[in-house]
Amino acid sequence: MRRWGAWVRCCCLVVLAVASALCVSGPALYWRYRNSSSNSKAHPSSLSFRPFFGSGPFFGSPSRSASTCAPCTTCDCPPPLSLHAVAPVLANLSITDCGKDDPDLHKELGKQHAELLTEELKLYEAVAEEQRRHANATLADARRLASQYQHEVDKCNMATEACEEARERSAAALAKERKITALWERRARQLGWHDA
Repeated sequence: MRRWGAWVRCCCLVVLAVASALCVSGPALYWRYRNSSSNSKAHPSSLSFRPFFGSGPFFGSPSRSASTCAPCTTCDCPPPLSLHAVAPVLANLSITDCGKDDPDLHKELGKQHAELLTEELKLYEAVAEEQRRHANATLADARRLASQYQHEVDKCNMATEACEEARERSAAALAKERKITALWERRARQLGWHDA
């Protein structure tokens, strides 16, 4: 049963890997196939092998020599726009200089820093208060347990004292009984009683 589960898991991983590879490389392969089929109709000599990477719209010029591909005359694409043409202010902007000379922004950033420090101090105070409360609760529990143990110790001491007093009384009673027994035995011997 374990081998069956491992085999199914392996097959699922292989299917998932193939599907992922097709999803990732499928559009690029379709684009390459479409371009090669349109180029083969226009230029039959362009059916030679071309590496996939290093060619196409994202990698600059194709790897074929310029003699095999004539310039496209049907393209009416506008030239690409540069950042300077779109927004000249953004071309000269650097992040380190942003708001350096603005006093209001500097004041706001300073205030935010102070507020952040205040919030951090409040958090430290809350943590310290929680730790103090926890320590006080632990101390109260320890005192309560110590009081209970002291009460038990007092009870044990009282019981020990009572046992000691009872032992002393029983020892005194035993000594008294031995004296009485010895007295009766002596009288019995005087009257003629002997051990058998």
